[in-house]
Amino acid sequence: MIRFGPAGIPLSCKGRTLRDGIADIHHLGLTAMEVQFIKVNPLTRLALDEEVGKLPRELPLQLVVSVGPADHAGGTPSLEALTSPIRRRDSISALSWSLAKDHADLQQTKALARALDTDLTLHAPYYVDFFGSADAREQSTRQIQWAGVLAQGLGARLAVTHLGFYGPGDRGDSVQQLTEIVADLSAWLSKYSKGTVHLAIEPSGHPDVFGSREEVLELARRVRGIVPVLNLPHLAARERTTFESAEVLAPVVRQFVEATSGHLYLNFSGVEFYGPGEFRLTPIKRGQVRFDPVAELLSERDYDVTVISSSPLLEHDAMYMKLLYERALTRRWTKQHAPAAPRPPVRGAAPGARPAAVAARAKPTPVARPSRAAAPKRSASEVRARGRVRHR
Repeated sequence: MIRFGPAGIPLSCKGRTLRDGIADIHHLGLTAMEVQFIKVNPLTRLALDEEVGKLPRELPLQLVVSVGPADHAGGTPSLEALTSPIRRRDSISALSWSLAKDHADLQQTKALARALDTDLTLHAPYYVDFFGSADAREQSTRQIQWAGVLAQGLGARLAVTHLGFYGPGDRGDSVQQLTEIVADLSAWLSKYSKGTVHLAIEPSGHPDVFGSREEVLELARRVRGIVPVLNLPHLAARERTTFESAEVLAPVVRQFVEATSGHLYLNFSGVEFYGPGEFRLTPIKRGQVRFDPVAELLSERDYDVTVISSSPLLEHDAMYMKLLYERALTRRWTKQHAPAAPRPPVRGAAPGARPAAVAARAKPTPVARPSRAAAPKRSASEVRARGRVRHR
């Protein structure tokens, strides 16, 4: 099955809530959406007296992501803590997010997405830094964990993230440290979501940021539960190629399919190159990478794929990619069901002559007409009467 959808609420959506966006996506004939968890506004405080004894997920107008002792402020989210009654002197960490106000809001959005057959994923905040200060590393870890909490509440199957810049020194050491960090995050997410949400790692179009094709695939092989994201614009910018044909693209797609459980998560947009890496994302028709080879490849193989449009035109380019895929599918069907070739002419027949059987069928059958001799003779009086009638 192939799904298409935008990375965020459609630009044409009049309402700006998450549920409005899902409804618009359904009306446009799309079936996927990557929710953008970009702005993070955490607030940590002590539990109020009237909140003691209540479940954290039942608090109205508060998107609680972590609960623990007073010295736990902003600590690791725990499923046990979020499903247990709040105790006195507990510390509560909540997020202020424009797309959902509390856990009940998340559940309603989850129910709507399932009713409209819209596959949800969630992208964590883009800026992460695991090699800066201790606070920056802690904040980056928390952001990915909070994205996992929201993904689990929305029923999203993936929490997508970048891993940021390499650290100082040898690049191999940075990759090893990031592998250990990702292993811890993946294990935490698997425990928190009970295996329903997986951590997806996206490649980068900049050579100074973790995320070459080899690094992402190797990370997926070494860490259990990691899903590699096939972001073709980023890979094209990093590898300085445009994937001009389906033959060139096929080995890349096969590598990512083999590194997953079979469901390919593909991100696409136009892209412009500059210097050693990516300059900016563009609409598909203006970029240096075309979607036509991707559509041709997907139409020729039975892949289970989700295609996300991250171009500035969002749903417009998602619908354009779907159109290109349907055209490629039509060409494939037409080729497979083409009419049989005409039979060769009979040997010895003159050029352009039709077979005798066909000529016999095509020759019209003569219609018998009465002869003049068989017509009855008229008397002289009848002839004169007919002449008077014509004269009048």
